[in-house]
Amino acid sequence: MCATRLSRRDLLKTALSAAPALALNQNLFAAQGRKIAPGPFQPTWQSLKSYQTPEWFRDAKFGIWNHWTAQCVPEQGDWYARRMYLQGDKCYDHQLKTYGHPSKSGFMEIDNLWKADRWQPEQLMDLYVAAGAKYFAALANHHDNFDNYNSRYHNWNSVKVGPKKDIVGTLAKLVKDRGLRLAVTNHSGHAWHWLQSAYGYDPEGSLAGVRYDAYTLKKSDGKGKWWEGLDPQELYTGRNIVMPDGIKSIAEADAWHKTHDRVWNESVPVMNPAFAENWYLRCQDLLDTYKPDMIYFDDDELPLGQYGLDITAHFYNTSVRDKGHVDVVVTGKSVKPDHAGAFTLDIERGKAQGILDYPWQTDTCIGDWHYDRSVFDRHAYKTPRSVIHSLIDIVSKNGNLMLNIPLRGDGTIDEDEHAFLKSIAGWMQINGPAIYGTRPFTVFGEGPPDVSDNKNFNEAHQRPYTAEDIRFVTKGDTLHAFALGWPANGKVVIKTLARNSPNAPKPIQRVDLLGAGQLTFTQDASGLKINLPSKPPNEYAYAFVLRT
Repeated sequence: MCATRLSRRDLLKTALSAAPALALNQNLFAAQGRKIAPGPFQPTWQSLKSYQTPEWFRDAKFGIWNHWTAQCVPEQGDWYARRMYLQGDKCYDHQLKTYGHPSKSGFMEIDNLWKADRWQPEQLMDLYVAAGAKYFAALANHHDNFDNYNSRYHNWNSVKVGPKKDIVGTLAKLVKDRGLRLAVTNHSGHAWHWLQSAYGYDPEGSLAGVRYDAYTLKKSDGKGKWWEGLDPQELYTGRNIVMPDGIKSIAEADAWHKTHDRVWNESVPVMNPAFAENWYLRCQDLLDTYKPDMIYFDDDELPLGQYGLDITAHFYNTSVRDKGHVDVVVTGKSVKPDHAGAFTLDIERGKAQGILDYPWQTDTCIGDWHYDRSVFDRHAYKTPRSVIHSLIDIVSKNGNLMLNIPLRGDGTIDEDEHAFLKSIAGWMQINGPAIYGTRPFTVFGEGPPDVSDNKNFNEAHQRPYTAEDIRFVTKGDTLHAFALGWPANGKVVIKTLARNSPNAPKPIQRVDLLGAGQLTFTQDASGLKINLPSKPPNEYAYAFVLRT
């Protein structure tokens, strides 16, 4: 994300400088009133703060998702739909070499190339279940503004274009058949600014100044083509923040993008309020049709101002109507202190530094969010060890982990991803009882300091864990302690559980190591000292069951 933000005045000034675009944008979507299901929740922060995260989410601890759109087709990693329009970017170079110049072959053509022809969702879902996932997240739409479901309010969707499949609908049935909880992810609240690079042009070279496809295409241009009847402006969102004429260098263009359409803006676009109306209808359609248990928003707090409050109240109220209580989860990022509790905090590619008062979630990926062939070629995915360590640390701090396993455009995962899931499955089969259904202990653990804040992307600063690192969780009257390394001297020492310490008011009577059985130990004023077997039961992390 980018911390730079434009004021409403700056946005309006930018919009007015592109006055011809306004008439187009005002007619992109028919304005329709939004309705909120009746119930106890009103679309205000004060009302939403009465929400309580359901127990199923607190028990689940581990979910898997697929960040899967047509952006996976080129296998170039994250944000291809935006970056292919940025001259000088590697994705632009790939687009030029592989598919053609973006003035003639834009991202809508990549949407058409996405066929998902080798997708076997049943087999994939079985792999995720075996790996221990208790919920699965289907990406409903990304910043590329394409709906992966049978959308009633957006024609650029996976039933009409590309795969010609209801991806969310297919996954929803498989998830529920396997007893998992269903999550959907909605990133499209940012499409109105993120996809504006498609209206730009090359600042340098033989085609300098030639506008890209989004700027020139209109619905009537599709006659006789694969996209006949579709309006490219509906996909690209209209001319909201268009790069002005006269930029002559890549450096100048980069500077313009960073202060205009690249700004991570959560507001309703003042130059195109119909975008927010349509976003609401699409999101409501998604929730009402597929009835997920959770929706993930890729936004600071909630999307698009009042629209985010409205859709959250609607989701909570429909759960009360259908189940008699709130049984659903809404996640957002960077919650303000006076809004805490209104939704479930998500920390993207990061974690909390300590136990948080409210349940929360980390979302992260083993590689790039969208499939990147080079990550596989370099065998550069996160290791099972690092992910298991993160899971344990997150759970000890009252959190969940939602882990992305990126799919290729054709719907398959690669050999390294298969091996990764197999390793996670083996560990979870033995150690899952110390993960699922647990709650935080009085302290999360011991060891040297880890991350220093609760901010997104702080996992980049996480140090490797060692045998010094201990993490705690409880399940009923039982305490579990995880050692994140295997001591060379054959003994784990847990200082937190020294005899008569505030954290151990009762003496430990029995210690078991999952996968190995009962162990001998001593407990004195310096700590609980556990004698280890000659060989570790696995190569990642070790769960001790402690009974008083």
